[in-house]
Amino acid sequence: MTTTVTPMRERILDAATELFYAQGLRAVSAERVIERVGITKVTFYRYFRTKDDLIVAYLERRAEREREGTLAARDHAAGDVDATLRLISEGIGAEACSPGFRGCPFINAAAEFADPAHPVRQVVDTHRAWWKAMLEELVGHLGLPDPATVADELIIARDGALVTGYLGDPATVAPRLYALSQTILAAHTR
Repeated sequence: MTTTVTPMRERILDAATELFYAQGLRAVSAERVIERVGITKVTFYRYFRTKDDLIVAYLERRAEREREGTLAARDHAAGDVDATLRLISEGIGAEACSPGFRGCPFINAAAEFADPAHPVRQVVDTHRAWWKAMLEELVGHLGLPDPATVADELIIARDGALVTGYLGDPATVAPRLYALSQTILAAHTR
């Protein structure tokens, strides 16, 4: 039987991901992460100079995974806008129904870090800019007069769905997000 050894940086990020998402970025100390991983402070600081560096790495990792899933949905739909939005809605709905769901980690991070110049907020802003560019490109193929506005409205719908998944009935997220996406597109094709 072979045992896979996870590199230390990944072990630290795994622990931080669990703790940060469940309890909040500011509520979890570096010491708590160190304790969870079972390492020394020296080892921790070898990989992450500051707790903020760890938070940035956590959000960058979350962003990468979210982008991979979203692009996989787009690729699976072969560029079909309606099918892509349906798959994205289903993915968000499935996430909202998963145990321990606490909403969007990027919205949560923005709420905890108000300064737009802070590195954490810069990761959040970069990820939101990626969403906007991806959606604008996606709906751009429909020949709509203002794809940037449509992308903004779809992001607002996505944000609302993620908050609803946490605070409301998660089972309604996928069908309502998809229906709202269709309504947004229809409003711009008139």
